[in-house]
Amino acid sequence: MLRSTAFNDHDLLPGRFSREGGNVSPPLEWSQVPDSAEELILFVEDPDAGKNPFLHWLVTGISPHSNGVDEGGVPLGGREWPNGFGATGWGGPHPPQHEDPHRYFFRLYALERPLELPEAPGVPDVRRALSDKEIASGTVVGTFYR
Repeated sequence: MLRSTAFNDHDLLPGRFSREGGNVSPPLEWSQVPDSAEELILFVEDPDAGKNPFLHWLVTGISPHSNGVDEGGVPLGGREWPNGFGATGWGGPHPPQHEDPHRYFFRLYALERPLELPEAPGVPDVRRALSDKEIASGTVVGTFYR
């Protein structure tokens, strides 16, 4: 199970998490990680960003014994990767102005073996790498518009 103390599932993300409003990652909590998990990964994408989903955050190598991450933090043991903006770490929501709200899918995956990724993975690379390693997952969705 994945949740945040800063927003409810399918609710508006507070502005401090957006690219313009502070660009800080939200706090997240998780539970019910299978005992057989070797690592967790956190993957945040915006599927409403056009033809290709936009990668906002990718963290691999998270300890399966962890139970969350503080606001603006990095999960225990985690390695942050480049986001769709070209910077490493969290890249907050920044949809075009006057569009309908975009959805931001926060996904936590428990893996039976470590993920192997190219140096600058995109959303399709992550999905391919997950295809045969996932043993459990949780999702919480936030929305945002400008």
